Amino acid sequence: MAQPLVDNFGRRVTYVRLSVTDRCDFRCVYCMSEDMTFLPKSEVLSLEEMEALARNLVACGVTKIRLTGGEPLVRPGVVGLAKRLKALPGLRELCMTTNGGRLQDLAEPLKAAGVDRLNISLDSLDEGRFHELTRTGRLGRVLAGIEAAQRAGFRHTKLNAVILRGRNEHEVLPLVRFALARGLDLSFIEEMPLGVITEHDRSSAFIASDELRELIRQEFPLEAAKDDTGGPSRYFRIPGHDTRIGFISPHSHNFCGDCNRVRITTEGRLLLCLGNEHSVDLRAVLRDGPQDQQSVDHRVREALYGAMAIKPEKHHFSLEEEPQILRFMNATGG
Repeated sequence: MAQPLVDNFGRRVTYVRLSVTDRCDFRCVYCMSEDMTFLPKSEVLSLEEMEALARNLVACGVTKIRLTGGEPLVRPGVVGLAKRLKALPGLRELCMTTNGGRLQDLAEPLKAAGVDRLNISLDSLDEGRFHELTRTGRLGRVLAGIEAAQRAGFRHTKLNAVILRGRNEHEVLPLVRFALARGLDLSFIEEMPLGVITEHDRSSAFIASDELRELIRQEFPLEAAKDDTGGPSRYFRIPGHDTRIGFISPHSHNFCGDCNRVRITTEGRLLLCLGNEHSVDLRAVLRDGPQDQQSVDHRVREALYGAMAIKPEKHHFSLEEEPQILRFMNATGG
């Protein structure tokens, strides 16, 4: 194995979120504008380029890869990519975050390809509100996708819910009940201030994780859990249930101190921090120079080691100012 990836703060990078596309069949209000312009295909990494990056990241000590988007299941060939990544020596866990709309058809192929766990976005159990929040999504297809994932044998499937004040905060308890009844994990995520959103005011829509925990405790006792999936969720358990209730709190409880993550965007930017623009153009590293595997691997690893020097200590999200990060979440890798 090559030398591990360690930043200037002693944090070792072991988890990579790899965006396979910026395209999505939903238009969630907190993620992107309704009329999106997507990248031309020439600027998007090929599946072979993504595989080359993953090969070198795993060689440098990365043990977990999460495939994201956009919506990863709209990318042709993503199941085959998953199968090839799962075969990389040293990779312990291959996960995917999806909106669930295509899982009804693809849950079994993904399981057969070696995907270990799924995160599925679900912000509402009300069909009308779900359509309002996703603009183009159909709740019935997502619920069918969740069932298909469970039939295919996925375990510890997690639902992700972004809660916005005045929109879906009254769905917190129904979502908890839904997760408990089906043995699903559930994480509540504070909205990220990425991209300029005009559909709603982020400051007035913001709900902190502490408020959601108190709301849940009106019906269910929450006990802090020691579970750690390598991501930013802080988990709680409800006695008598296997379900984990997580909270991702980039505003109210900064989780940067033990950050072990980097992101690779669809066009090959290595993002060292979700809330900063520190990045390295890995697409140029891949494409500029000899294309034999030895040369590509050497260039990629040198770029990865160099990038560790610019990984920032933490992000500085603010709801009171105009977004400093103008890229939308679909371009970042969800």
